Amino acid sequence: MYLYMNGEMIQEEEARISPFDHGFLYGMGIFETFRVYDGHPFLLEDHLERLNSSLTMIGIQKIINKDEVIQALKLLLEKNQLSNAYIRLNVSAGVGAVGLPVEPYEHANVMMFVKPLPEAGGPIEKEAQFLKLSRNTPEGSMRLKSHHYMNNLLAKKEIGNRTDVEGIFLTQDGCIAEGIVSNIFWVIDNQLFTPDLDTGILNGITRSFTIELARKKGLQVQEGFYKPDVLDKATEIFVTNSIQEIVAISKFNSLVLPGVKGELFQMLHQAYRLYTHSLWSRKEIK
Repeated sequence: MYLYMNGEMIQEEEARISPFDHGFLYGMGIFETFRVYDGHPFLLEDHLERLNSSLTMIGIQKIINKDEVIQALKLLLEKNQLSNAYIRLNVSAGVGAVGLPVEPYEHANVMMFVKPLPEAGGPIEKEAQFLKLSRNTPEGSMRLKSHHYMNNLLAKKEIGNRTDVEGIFLTQDGCIAEGIVSNIFWVIDNQLFTPDLDTGILNGITRSFTIELARKKGLQVQEGFYKPDVLDKATEIFVTNSIQEIVAISKFNSLVLPGVKGELFQMLHQAYRLYTHSLWSRKEIK
């Protein structure tokens, strides 16, 4: 496979990064993952807005331009002969001396990886369970999609190799947080609930899109701090991320749920799919 690195298309086995890159040494890097549907990078503007904001927050002096990404993405898809794909856009801080600097990073490394995906099919259904491992607190004032991923990796080891199960974190205070690679929603009395960002979860792009989509459909969406027993009243549960979209939960611990047959899930999933080939931002939802 070909990948994009600092303005060039290269074979993946030719990719090199210095051991002195602070993205490697200290986790100073930010990334976005998004999905391409028949050549269209869904919600790209939202992903770049979050990416650039995060880069500014950690002192990486690099603005990722939409037009440059589109041009690079077009070449990347052509080189790899793909039209439906998983994309990871990664910006690491670049080479620096060993030690903790206070100065901004001026020489970032920009990489874009691609993996083939099939055309989007029917809705996905999974099971879910609470993790024994707590969600760690963000490294700064809010959680960024950064190279600091050990908490997620340890949680994945707890779940094991099953791909049909999502692990759900609780905060250290015992509130529902988020999935290993997802945000969580549930339905009670025809209202949609999801943890507040102040619990320390990632402000997921698909989370924000789903909230906006639900409100456009006339649903009330409540964000807050919730203990696990609130899910005993849930009639539907689903999780969201940018690659798997909206994923229905059919079983949560001992709770049996309608999964893909859930009415609100079906409505939101169908509405979601209407936009995947055209939308650049959730702000365009009508």
